[in-house]
Amino acid sequence: MTAQTATGHGHEDADPRRWWALAVIATAQLMIVLDITIVNIALPSAQRDLGISDADRQWVITAYTLAFGGLLLLGGRLGDLFGRKRVFTVGLLGFALASALGGAAVGPAMLFGARALQGAFGALLAPSALGLLSTTFSDPRERSTAFGIFGAIAGGGSAIGFIAGGLLTEYLDWRWCLFVNVPIAAVTAFAAFTVLHRDHVGKGRRTRLDLPGALLGCGGLLAIVYGTSEAVTRGWGDGLVLGSLVLGVALLAVFVLVERRTAHPLLPLHIVADRNRGGGALSIGLAMVGMFGTFLFLTYYLQAIKHFSPIMSGLSFLPMTVAIVLSSTGFAARLMTRVPSRTLVGPGLLLAAGGMAWLTQMRVDSPWAAMVLPAELLIGFGMGLVFMPAMSLATLGVAPNEAGAASATINSAQQVGGSVGTALLNTVAASATASFLATRVAADPAVQAQGAVHGYVVATWVAMGVLLLAALVAVLMIDHRPAPGEATGVEGGAAEPEAAAVPAVDGRPTGLREAAAADVRANVRPASEVRAETGAERPPGD
Repeated sequence: MTAQTATGHGHEDADPRRWWALAVIATAQLMIVLDITIVNIALPSAQRDLGISDADRQWVITAYTLAFGGLLLLGGRLGDLFGRKRVFTVGLLGFALASALGGAAVGPAMLFGARALQGAFGALLAPSALGLLSTTFSDPRERSTAFGIFGAIAGGGSAIGFIAGGLLTEYLDWRWCLFVNVPIAAVTAFAAFTVLHRDHVGKGRRTRLDLPGALLGCGGLLAIVYGTSEAVTRGWGDGLVLGSLVLGVALLAVFVLVERRTAHPLLPLHIVADRNRGGGALSIGLAMVGMFGTFLFLTYYLQAIKHFSPIMSGLSFLPMTVAIVLSSTGFAARLMTRVPSRTLVGPGLLLAAGGMAWLTQMRVDSPWAAMVLPAELLIGFGMGLVFMPAMSLATLGVAPNEAGAASATINSAQQVGGSVGTALLNTVAASATASFLATRVAADPAVQAQGAVHGYVVATWVAMGVLLLAALVAVLMIDHRPAPGEATGVEGGAAEPEAAAVPAVDGRPTGLREAAAADVRANVRPASEVRAETGAERPPGD
């Protein structure tokens, strides 16, 4: 049997509009990632304009992360039940509406509410985007390229947000950091309606939504994200913070028990029980702790210590973005079909940890080119090797009707990791700075700058340790290997008949190579089979 037969990538079954679909999906993902950082640059101007207090300004960020992180599982499952194209389009239009409301805000409450709406519609959009990507590209080589581009956007989009935020804030107005989403989302929604494959599930074929699971899972994530967000201002020992974290963990524990017993779970537990998907999600969640910390402290360092303008601060992240794109599309995408996934994810995390180690030598008078630039290149190149294979593993071998739930899992790992990382590292940095200033003349501006940098350095050491832990998790948990013939797409699947005869445990082959081949075959069925499973014929339009 040829590799083409085994993998089902005959081009007669491939969607001729799949690369246009990739452009649409990538644009939506870029908008989501941009929005997380573009508002950071606009926040000081928005605070002055709307009279937001220092105590409440965090809610511009927290309102978004709460809704986004808490509703991801529900958003992913809604895509599975009602069709990812439909949910994806609704998410885009809702995101545009929420952005328009935020840009037109006349007071703090209106801005906070608009940001929460953005997060809610983003929770519909993000898992549907990754699910559509997984079901659109079935050929292993094309899949690796598509996920390479998607991973580059996921990793580098935050830095682009800093640049765009600086330009819009300095030359237009902070409101345009929100208004800019409106035309992008509207055009992308129209393009999605035109080029994306229709996967609408008829009413007679829909399963019931797991409402108890939705309440428990979303409630648990909301409590954890809220607790970690409040830790930034209240501290980790505060009763509200500890209570929120304990409540979140308890709700998620009950959620697992409920999901094990329900007929149509919100999150089928076998998705995260798989060591490759679980290892990929855990690795990327831990990696986000370090990445969010890098953006946070480098932004403060460049603007408060080095006195860079908002535009210069944004541009200074550009080398990291370029490194992520080159690494993800130029190296990871080519190697994913040739080498085991952990040989990309593990070394990539070690390279990123090396970049963090470089930043621990940061001083007040350190030149950008000698200190920040090499660290950015190391972190960017390393994370480019991580994002693409980890995201590909998230949906590899998952049935099409569960792709949304699998996509939501990896997105939840990113969001929770970023929220925990921001709170944890910000608390570490603040405590280290306070200890430094307690034994010195704190009124001296030079001493204050030294104390701030000392706090950044201590937090960077912690971020480096988290990335090393992520590398260890990746090496120990991820064991996916490319299937025979996957790299070339020609005959090489001779081992496939043997795979069928290998004894199975819980329905899965016991050999690593055979298991990898089974995962690939399970996920890359011909388009005709996917259409049959969704219960819908494919019309020329929607």
